[in-house]
Amino acid sequence: MDTQQNTALRRALAEVPGPLPTSGVIHIAIPHTDRFTVVGNHLAQHPDLSCTAVGIAVRIQSLPQGFEIGIKALAARCREGEKRIAAALRELEAFGYLQRVRDRLPSGRVITRTVFCNQPTALLRPRRPAAAPPHAQAPAGAQAAPVRVPAPAARPEQPGTPGQPETLAAPPVPPPPPAVSPPASLFVPLVPAPTAPKPPPRPLPHPSEPTPELDRAATAFLSDLCRHAPQFTLSETDVRRLAPGVAAWLERGARPDTIRHALTDDPPNLLKHPAKLLKYRLTELLPPPPPGIRDLAALARPRITVTPFQTCDACERAFRSPAPGHCRDCREHREHRSEATRTAA
Repeated sequence: MDTQQNTALRRALAEVPGPLPTSGVIHIAIPHTDRFTVVGNHLAQHPDLSCTAVGIAVRIQSLPQGFEIGIKALAARCREGEKRIAAALRELEAFGYLQRVRDRLPSGRVITRTVFCNQPTALLRPRRPAAAPPHAQAPAGAQAAPVRVPAPAARPEQPGTPGQPETLAAPPVPPPPPAVSPPASLFVPLVPAPTAPKPPPRPLPHPSEPTPELDRAATAFLSDLCRHAPQFTLSETDVRRLAPGVAAWLERGARPDTIRHALTDDPPNLLKHPAKLLKYRLTELLPPPPPGIRDLAALARPRITVTPFQTCDACERAFRSPAPGHCRDCREHREHRSEATRTAA
């Protein structure tokens, strides 16, 4: 088997035109007759695309129309994971090979179409106008009938010169059709310019009422962070710059363990700038301020006031009243007696 393979390889090398190079790759180009895809060197040798992105682009370019090329669909057919495929698709979208265009169907439903262009730079070039369709030719044997036109006014005949005979004019030539401009392309590249302005980053949060106690606690927290997560070793300058953000978290009632887990959990594999990651998480994951006493009182269920029991001073019966005194019957009896006394007087 080894001898057959070497013989076939030597035969193929002998058919390579020109002298073989002493170093480097030697191409044995065998023409494809079916199941092949044409890939441009602008993609295969792209200086800024990763090899994973180039491979995913070639895989997408070889698929038929209407094939699903989502992250999960590609992960089911490739050995790469979903994260690498998602990063490769973002690279292709950044360089214009992959586009997502929103379109409205006749029913009114809005859908997103995924478009792959094998030459994104060619979309920006002016298109040539489409060639005009050939005009319908007259059937064989049918000739244009001569058109009889009146002869120009004859000059006064001179003696001995006969008059000019009536002539037959050739058929008129139809004017050339007007140039038809090509229809506007429905595909508009959505590649952002490299110099497009980016929104400014959000500022680091600060406590509403900075105090020396908060500043000391935040500084101690950041200085002790490397003991729990060695990759988050900070310089003295970084500690001073990030201390107001930690103080804002402490002011809002966050516990040190909660802040530590929120800042250090699930870091990137290669963490080059821990201070930048801490600043981003301190800004984006800032908890809301705790509610005040009035806010909690408004949410609390209203209490039901219970009137206490009292003992009547006259008959010693129990009755409900906010203040001690007489019961209702005793009050009515006392009123009747006072009225009778006034009447007798």
